[in-house]
Order: sequence, then structure tokens, then C-alpha cells
Amino acid sequence: MAISAQAVKELRERTGAGMMDCKRALEETAGDMEKAIDLLRERGVAKAAKKSGRIAAEGLTATAVAGNVAAVVEVNCETDFVGKNPEFQALVKDIAEHVVSQRPASVEEALEQPFKGAGETLAHVINEKIATIGENISFRRFALSEKTDNGVFGAYLHMGGRIGVLVTLEGTQDETMARDLGMHAAASNPRFANREEVSADEIEREREVLKNQALAEGKPANIVEKMVEGRLSKFFEEYVLVEQPFVKDTDKKVAVLLKEAGATLKGFARFQVGEGIEKKQEDFAAEVMAQVNKQ
Repeated sequence: MAISAQAVKELRERTGAGMMDCKRALEETAGDMEKAIDLLRERGVAKAAKKSGRIAAEGLTATAVAGNVAAVVEVNCETDFVGKNPEFQALVKDIAEHVVSQRPASVEEALEQPFKGAGETLAHVINEKIATIGENISFRRFALSEKTDNGVFGAYLHMGGRIGVLVTLEGTQDETMARDLGMHAAASNPRFANREEVSADEIEREREVLKNQALAEGKPANIVEKMVEGRLSKFFEEYVLVEQPFVKDTDKKVAVLLKEAGATLKGFARFQVGEGIEKKQEDFAAEVMAQVNKQ
């Protein structure tokens, strides 16, 4: 029988299972919603969904390269303990390889793709791991990059994958330099590859802040503009990768290093695990005292 998109949507909302898992369950149960839910529970998919509300702010990053395509991914779990689990680590690496091979446009698209091009969906594979490992696992984000034959990728993982960086260079095949720039990005945490990536609105906003700072310091209005431009250069030096002092030779900016090698920075991605995720604050002492007071 034909299964409506609305029925699939309802089952997905009720169980948290992947779209294709829901569609198959409804097909196998002739559209019976309650039986489909039971079927997903039997398969461990709905059980995994119950864990989906838990905050997953730990985890790992991983990189994968296949020819002229590379990816960096972040996959989250609930505890650092699971982050050290070889089964979880293998899953993160597999997800990076899936992204490289399937080249999805979004995380949502990646989850609905057949895992590495065959069999069950990536969402199904992740849900199976949730059921096995017993923690919520979330594929949070990824970045894909392509290079020419006269380019090179620099993949760097810091602290065992707590920070993952992927740098793409053109005009060189110096893998050591590319990896060093990945290490540099991990340490310096730039926001932009070059000035062109900084929007006009952001530059104007920064200029206005610097202007007000200078005026608040009592600087004469006739020299404030020159001061602002000077301080704006410091902003670029702090946040633009090519304008930062190279971490292995702070007397040399990254732009100079690239120029000497005849290379250009095509782009970079830097993921830090849990960045921007609001973690639940646990007060174990208070919890213990609360239990004692109940007794």
C-alpha cells in the first residue's frame, strides 16, 4: 500500500527514528501506526529515540580524504567515557568516510543516504549504535572540501580529536606545510580564511565599536579615525588566518609563508567538540544531600 508523507512524519515525530526506517515500518505493518511503533521498538530504533533528548556535548571529530575530496565531521555523545570507546571512535571515522563518498549537502541529507552508498541509511546505523552503546549520539556537522591535482589537504586532529581541522591549499603539494597550517588553525582559532570572507557589515560593526572605545578613552576626534583603522588591522590579525603570525614562527605571518611556497589558502574548517552547545550543569553534592534529606 502507498504510505503518505504525513504518516511517515507522524511516526518520525513519535519515535525519533529516521525517515526511511519509519517508511519501512509503516509498509511492513500496512500503515498501522501503533504496530509500526512496536516494530521500531523491537528493532531498537525507538529505544534510541528515547535517548535523543539528552544533551550530547562530548564526542570527537574525524577527517577523511578520498582523492581530491576531503571532509571533517563532528559527532557528539553524552560522556567523555563513550568518546574514548573504540566502537564510537570507529563510528565517527565511518561517518567522515560516508560524507566523503556521498557528498551530502546537509546533515539531514547525509542521514537519509544509504550508508557509504549501500544498505541501511546512516541514520539507521547511528541509531543501532545508540541502542548498543546506550548514549545519545548526534551527527552534528561536517565540512566538505575539494582541491585540484595541484593542491593538498592538511588534516589535523588535536587532543585525540577534540579539535578537528581541515585546510585546503592550492599551488602546492607540500603535505607538511598543509598539516602545519591545520595545527596553526587548531591553536589560533581563526574565524576567517582571508579578509574577503569578512562581511562589510561585520567590518562596519567592529569599526563602530573601536570608534566608540577611542572616544570613551578621551582621544581627540580628529585622530580617532586613524586610530580605528590601526586597531582594525589588529582585528584582522586576530581572526583572519592568513594574517595571523604563524605558530611555528611568530615572526612570519601565514600569508608570507604561503607566498614563499607559491601557494594559496582555498579554505579551512575548524570544529571544536561541543562548541556552542549549552551543557547541563550537574551539582552532584547537592543531589546526594537531597537524597540524604529524604531518608
